[in-house]
Amino acid sequence: MKVLVVGSTGYVGMMLLRILSSHPEIDAIVPVSRSAAGKRLREIDPALGPAIEPLLAGTDGRLVSLEGASPESADVIFSALPHGAAAALVGPFVGTTPVIDLSADFRITSLERYEAVYATKHPYPELLDRAVYGLTEWHREEIATAAIVACPGCYPTATLLPLLPFTDIVRTPAIVNALSGISGAGRKEKQDLLFNERSENANAYNPGRAHRHVPEIEQELASLEILFTPHLVPLKQGMIVTTVAELSRDISQDEAEQRIRDAYEGSSFVGLSPRGIPQSRDVRNTNRCDIGVRVHGTHIELFSAIDNLYKGAAGQGVQNMNVRLGLPEHLGLRAHGEF
Repeated sequence: MKVLVVGSTGYVGMMLLRILSSHPEIDAIVPVSRSAAGKRLREIDPALGPAIEPLLAGTDGRLVSLEGASPESADVIFSALPHGAAAALVGPFVGTTPVIDLSADFRITSLERYEAVYATKHPYPELLDRAVYGLTEWHREEIATAAIVACPGCYPTATLLPLLPFTDIVRTPAIVNALSGISGAGRKEKQDLLFNERSENANAYNPGRAHRHVPEIEQELASLEILFTPHLVPLKQGMIVTTVAELSRDISQDEAEQRIRDAYEGSSFVGLSPRGIPQSRDVRNTNRCDIGVRVHGTHIELFSAIDNLYKGAAGQGVQNMNVRLGLPEHLGLRAHGEF
């Protein structure tokens, strides 16, 4: 199986290459980059091991431009580009090759809302209704036939997975506090992302309803609103989300835990944490989302941990590829965390 990875030199693209290089059904990877075409991939990303070399034989181990990548010959196209750039580049191939998009370009179904949130015109608005939101555990059937799989952002993934099983019994708004590793901001040169700025430092930003992922989250929650406050914390990768909501009826701790079990019965990657309250290290470099739940009288607390680059991006993308191509959902994905 041949896979194109558009945007191979960003953090998400780099994680994607690591996962795909160990996937048993992948025999060819075409790494695509606008800025680094012609350069050897392992010089750009020296941490990649030699095991990836045979999969890069078609490009002589080099990054290529999209024009030189023969996308029409691929079995699937991954887009790991920023919003705006993704749709413009992969749009022409929709309908001929399945597209797994890790940008925000196809997540929001309303054109007006997308253009308001991202302050840009959508290059392919006619494709919005051909995209399926790629929260795998909740949209497997639609993903299996989708022309475009719009993979969720890391914040929405870690917020929605614990909250969706309770939307019928919580009052609006739910209060969401999220902590993200610095890699969630992308691979870019920016003063407030420098080591000296982030080390021994943490802060909230875009609180309440100001963050651009709020519309994406609320789209999936239907009638439930959230107040969402993200934080940057001094980790390379990892994400913790805590949600507090008022209950519309009494439930027991046992019932709350059973709702999680029922929602994710048979899931390879989502379930209750053995700790009760999960930690980011438990799921680092895995496709897992570990969940904790606590009932306190009229309120419920939900806790989740994911790796923002893995389950929050590249890993969920590969999970969606597996579903889209009829492969076992867990294939090629790590389930064991670090210690």
